[in-house]
Amino acid sequence: MIRTKPNQTPVTFILTHTLTISLLFKKYNIYISNNLQQHNQNRRYKEKTDSNQEGRFSNRSLKMEEVCTPLKSDSRLKHRPLTPLRLLRGVICLVVFLSTAFICIVYLSPLAVVGLRLISIRYSRKAVSFFFGLWLSMWPFLFEKINRTKVVFSGDSIPMRERVLLIANHRTEVDWMYLWDLALRKGRLGSIKYILKSSLMKLPIFGWGFHLLEFIAVERKWEIDEQILQKNLSTFQDPKDPLWLSLFPEGTDYTEQKCKSSKKFAAEAGLPVLSNVLLPKTKGFHTCLETLRDSLDAVYDVTIAYKNQCPSFLDNVFGLDPSEVHLHIRRIPIEEIPISETKAASWLMDAFQIKDQLLSDFNVQGHFPNQLNEEKISTFKCLLTLIVIISFTALFTYFTLFSHIGFKLYVGLSCAYLSIATRFKIQLKPLANYVHAFYNSKKQKNA
Repeated sequence: MIRTKPNQTPVTFILTHTLTISLLFKKYNIYISNNLQQHNQNRRYKEKTDSNQEGRFSNRSLKMEEVCTPLKSDSRLKHRPLTPLRLLRGVICLVVFLSTAFICIVYLSPLAVVGLRLISIRYSRKAVSFFFGLWLSMWPFLFEKINRTKVVFSGDSIPMRERVLLIANHRTEVDWMYLWDLALRKGRLGSIKYILKSSLMKLPIFGWGFHLLEFIAVERKWEIDEQILQKNLSTFQDPKDPLWLSLFPEGTDYTEQKCKSSKKFAAEAGLPVLSNVLLPKTKGFHTCLETLRDSLDAVYDVTIAYKNQCPSFLDNVFGLDPSEVHLHIRRIPIEEIPISETKAASWLMDAFQIKDQLLSDFNVQGHFPNQLNEEKISTFKCLLTLIVIISFTALFTYFTLFSHIGFKLYVGLSCAYLSIATRFKIQLKPLANYVHAFYNSKKQKNA
């Protein structure tokens, strides 16, 4: 929970800390500029050296080679420099996203997650999917329209509104956010759920949102996580509830050091040695399949790759990277996935070998095969959604700060409930369930 001074509101808290971020990024801009100057010097030196080599390449072939060579993911240079205008825009984006998230969560969660959930879980999920799907749609708008990141889809064309288990490789801390671009186009943005590490639930504001959206937090220790997964997945078995359950089987994001450890383990265990992905953890995947198989339509195997370098969260906010995001999708009908744990584990290992080869080819060619012509997101709809959410936030911020004390009390109680519910993983059930449980316990005592 965010700690503020006694006379400091959440809005002023956000403004203060975003200004602190801006000061840090001024230093970051100097670092980027120095890297860019060094890169230009090295390129000029290379061109001069190459021009002195007699009879090897013409100037034209050198230029073609420079254009056609794909950008390497380990390049330290950002695709775009951090200009003062981009810095200001990034700070504004941070303020907008944090303030709108805070107001939407504290004002809508008591209605959607407490009021409706005591009547019907399905109607509660529909309300959460609608309201928070609107807020989530601002992120693809930021990526594709404001940052002008090119999102390229390839592989199988997938239908609208399926219930699926989605597995993906984990290149960086923001891979999961680019799945929103796909979910938005397929009518499942508000219904996407993630299996994530429990430490992320402690993030201010966003941790509350993860709890409201019913993300599954795990400890990454199977003896603990097995029961957590089974308990939470059992609540998603109704085929009438929309669901995109997203799983990153590697369990952590990819780094060179982790890759070396993964290769060493694979060689010792007689498993495939993978260069572009880590060995997947198979038990969680099988548990998801075993619990949800009867209610799923398919498994989506998504491979994510980036041009230039893998972006961070702040790269996205300030529009520095990436220049392009590529998503390759394989749709596998649920009937084709083996039932037994051993065969399902073998299937997942084969899927990651395919991912590894796809990424190797991407590093050479700069794209995945079978590119799709997915429809671009509507600028008009995105702007309309943005206006609605900002207007809602402005109106209720005014009510909270300058109107009746009842609004302040409502916000305080909502924050208290969200903190407790997120900390202790409390998900309410319909009143009918509590009444039924009460009568059953009374009957057992009388018997």
